Amino acid sequence: MSHTTGRAVVIGGGIGGLTAAAALHQRGLHVTVLERAVSLEPVGAAISLAPNSLRALDVIGLGDEIRDLAAWQEDGGLRTPGGRWLSRSSADAAAERFGGPLVLLHRSTLVTSLAALLPPDTVRTAAPATLADPGDADRPARVSTPDGELEADLVVAADGIRSAARRSLFPEHPGAVYSGFTTWRIVVPVPGAEFASHETWGRGRIWGTHPLKDGRVYAYAAALAPAGARASDGERAELLRRYGDWHDPIPAVLAAARPEDVLRHDVHHLAQPLPAFHRGRVALLGDAAHAMPPMLGQGGNQAIEDAIVLAAHCDDLAAYTAARLPRTTAIARQSVKVARMNLMSSRAAIAVRNTAIAALSKAGPALLLRSFDSIADWRPPQQPYASGRTPAGNR
Repeated sequence: MSHTTGRAVVIGGGIGGLTAAAALHQRGLHVTVLERAVSLEPVGAAISLAPNSLRALDVIGLGDEIRDLAAWQEDGGLRTPGGRWLSRSSADAAAERFGGPLVLLHRSTLVTSLAALLPPDTVRTAAPATLADPGDADRPARVSTPDGELEADLVVAADGIRSAARRSLFPEHPGAVYSGFTTWRIVVPVPGAEFASHETWGRGRIWGTHPLKDGRVYAYAAALAPAGARASDGERAELLRRYGDWHDPIPAVLAAARPEDVLRHDVHHLAQPLPAFHRGRVALLGDAAHAMPPMLGQGGNQAIEDAIVLAAHCDDLAAYTAARLPRTTAIARQSVKVARMNLMSSRAAIAVRNTAIAALSKAGPALLLRSFDSIADWRPPQQPYASGRTPAGNR
């Protein structure tokens, strides 16, 4: 395929799919994005972008725009449900170690910015798509839609954790498994709330609270729970039972939230890595390729990385697999380990964990940041990308 004349079809209009579409468009391909939903409004709340994904967005000219739109994570740390600080984080130390900041923004903001990079009519909503033929070196891939079939030199399957394309390409793979816990997410204005970003670890449950740049607060929670369990009186009531007596500002966040503001989703991940991220002319991307628990905050970040690397290797999908499969497999396994540590339920194990974290914190921020070495310091395979400078007024 010549990247100046080829056609690409992207199945899925989420963050990974739109990043891939923008990167492939900038390489000269004619791109069509097929999104099943009736709009691009994402399901979810906020997303944290680490220096690795921000540098990836620099490749398509979006990094600085997102840095300007997002809240830059300030100093914060890790707390107990009673409010005691187990560790304090240094935003400056993290930025110095990894070459840039960690930022937080609403997913819809990122989706809007990505979509603006695409020509009109690139994205087709209410357009479910099925992979009809992955193609090979001698024939194009084919994608079925309600309006007929599309042929493509490249199909990007960014169709999520329950990817139909993945099942079609690798029918023997067992697919996603339940991770053992459920999550809640909230984005609400909390008048008068002033607090440092933090994550709080309890017994078999965690909570995080972070300010957004627009004045709202992003909060998330996770807890061990049976798959499919739901509260009969609503998820806000469930959060009040589980977290209502935790430290400030958690009660204020819950008081500000309406029942409809609370999103709940069970967490699944791919426990068994795929043998490859491509077959024929089809490349898998994001959760379709390597769904992972959210404890490292790298799910969306890795999808953005995938997209930029795929565009660099769109003429050689084997090179894409070689570049992405080992890295994402290692990060996914680390995410599983961190989830187990976060959600410990043994009081004795929690006491040991908390003592170790407090000791590491006293030894200096560098020791706590080591878990992100080789993750947040990643660089894309093509230039240019912005420096880790801090624009005036962001900090």
